[in-house]
Amino acid sequence: MAEETSQVCLTDLSDARALLTVRVPAPFEEVKAKDIAPAVSHLLAQADQRLNAIGAIGAGGSGRTFENTLGAFDRATFELDYAVGLVEHLESVLGTADLREAYRTVVPKISAFYSKMLLSEPLYRALSEYATTDDATALDAGRARFLKKMCADFRRNGAELDAEGKARLAEIDVALSELTLKFSQNVVDATAAFELIVVDRAELSGVPEGAVAAAQKSAEAKGKKGYRLTLQAPSYGPVMTFADNRALRETLYKAHVTRAAAAPAAPHIDNRSILRDVLALRKEKATLLGFMHFADLVTQDRMVKSGSDALAFITMLRDRIWPAFERENAELEAFAKTHGHDRAGKFEPWDIAYWAEKQRRALYDFDEETLRPYFPLDRVTSGLFAIATSLYGVRIERDSGACTWHNDVTAWSVRDESGKRIGAFYMDLFPRETKRDGAWMGGLVDRLPGTDLELENVAVVVANLTPPRAPGQPALLNHREVETLFHEFGHMMHHVLSEVSIRSQAGTRVVSDFVELPSMIMENWCWEPEALDLFARHVGSGEPIAADIEARMLRARTYRAANALMRQLGFATVDLLLHTSFDARVHGDVMAFARDTFARFSPTELPTDYAMLAGFSHLFGSAYGYAAGYYSYQWSTVLEADAFSKFRQGGILSREVGERFRREILARGDTSDPALLYRSFLGRDPDVGALLRRLGIDPA
Repeated sequence: MAEETSQVCLTDLSDARALLTVRVPAPFEEVKAKDIAPAVSHLLAQADQRLNAIGAIGAGGSGRTFENTLGAFDRATFELDYAVGLVEHLESVLGTADLREAYRTVVPKISAFYSKMLLSEPLYRALSEYATTDDATALDAGRARFLKKMCADFRRNGAELDAEGKARLAEIDVALSELTLKFSQNVVDATAAFELIVVDRAELSGVPEGAVAAAQKSAEAKGKKGYRLTLQAPSYGPVMTFADNRALRETLYKAHVTRAAAAPAAPHIDNRSILRDVLALRKEKATLLGFMHFADLVTQDRMVKSGSDALAFITMLRDRIWPAFERENAELEAFAKTHGHDRAGKFEPWDIAYWAEKQRRALYDFDEETLRPYFPLDRVTSGLFAIATSLYGVRIERDSGACTWHNDVTAWSVRDESGKRIGAFYMDLFPRETKRDGAWMGGLVDRLPGTDLELENVAVVVANLTPPRAPGQPALLNHREVETLFHEFGHMMHHVLSEVSIRSQAGTRVVSDFVELPSMIMENWCWEPEALDLFARHVGSGEPIAADIEARMLRARTYRAANALMRQLGFATVDLLLHTSFDARVHGDVMAFARDTFARFSPTELPTDYAMLAGFSHLFGSAYGYAAGYYSYQWSTVLEADAFSKFRQGGILSREVGERFRREILARGDTSDPALLYRSFLGRDPDVGALLRRLGIDPA
């Protein structure tokens, strides 16, 4: 099928062929902005033709088989999904003006197509007819699950609405795609718009030398003298954590929490009206589809099952850790006052990270910055790959011949024990002004073993870690950045080690409150001495972290653990309340509502202009994304904390346990209920006490 398409495309759209045929390796360098619109138009027409053919088969189920109905549906958008994924990726990591405009132009068409697909009466009838056939009743468990979920997806997305309802739903979907894309681009622009030039080096007292050197380099790159501070994580984090200059911390903090909310650095960029419109449209969509609220629409097919159950789960965790949260905050404020903060007035949000770092040093004689020389990026990645080899038997090698989209990007191949290449991935790990912030993994191609579409599993791993100080020097990471890399690598392994032949069930296409399990569980290897010995080596001497320093680091793991979890619970609660109970007529301004909710989870009062919501891309950066699903991080944390006990019992580098995790979780995608997959690996349901015990919080 793909080969036939490529021949047609080469004739009609030769300039756009990089987007028309699924290729491995992906031709990033060949994708041109001018080709995006014609390629997408062609692929939309192609997919539409294939879907129409499915609906036209027989009548009353006559002649329907899995292959000509569900199989054909699974393959119908193969090339389209690939092209859209490739363009989305390049727009997010390059963000050039022409790419952004080209992508903005096609987004409404793409959204309208997928909305129309799930509203299609002929397609829904085809699935319903097939479900009544003898062929359908004889399906294996994985295919039967695919059929059941597809029928439910069509119903949940409006297939049974009348014509007027379908038309309105399609309008909502297009509007959501346009608004959320604009929201994301505004966050990138607002982040890039802010800079603070510090002339006097003394103003950066306390900031690590590496961060100071990076700030100087950033200023020089802009043709300016002094030190340039930005809102990108490698610049923002060290200032908030280490800068003795309280006014400087306040300035950066307020700039960060007012990003994209008509802040002084970019008064023309304002996401507040966009997020209001997004919330209204999501609410209308849920109501139109017969749900009480958007959270119920989102969670119906997930492990948690409903928005109210998700909120109850988050509230339960909050109640369990509240005493520890209050104790941690009282201890920190008392420590700060006895060490000089009493002269600075009340405790403010921009004081927390600074004094927490000082308290941590005092309690554990541990300074996270002293570990940077032990985490050079090349050794971290080689150790990470060695862990993957120990657990899963794969071999990861540098693919120096692969083309990439930027000089910072590295390409890698993944081979099985026989030497067969089963996948590839790319790592883009350093910040750029036109690149979106945060970290993520994206799947570009699925292997689909045993099918006529069998290729390789191809993924991208993207982050914004501390870059090298100068060309030719290694990038030195802090431990939190190492955790980020391990986390995204866990997602990547979930994609690359998939053995599923149905694309809609392959890799990370699982419910969102299960998808974080493979990524979060990988973070545990950043804390295990046996694993640390594989990669935590001094950049100069090659020596491992001294035993006493490593011991202090491990003891400090649970420092202010209740606060770290409470912060995440705050995000999840705001998300769920916005998508369940928020009503502008009752609660007034959404920004004030969000601020008041965040305040219940904050160790200090929040500023009156606190507008973090305007930069919260997890919730408003895509039509769905993590909207009404941010609780998934905490849900998955409970899952992984208990699941890791299996590795502790069998050995953290145990091939036997790793193979079991690969076989029962990573390889199986969405071919079975995630609760069943989890029980098949662990042997029982998860226990929330495992997480609380790991955090050093009394689980009683």
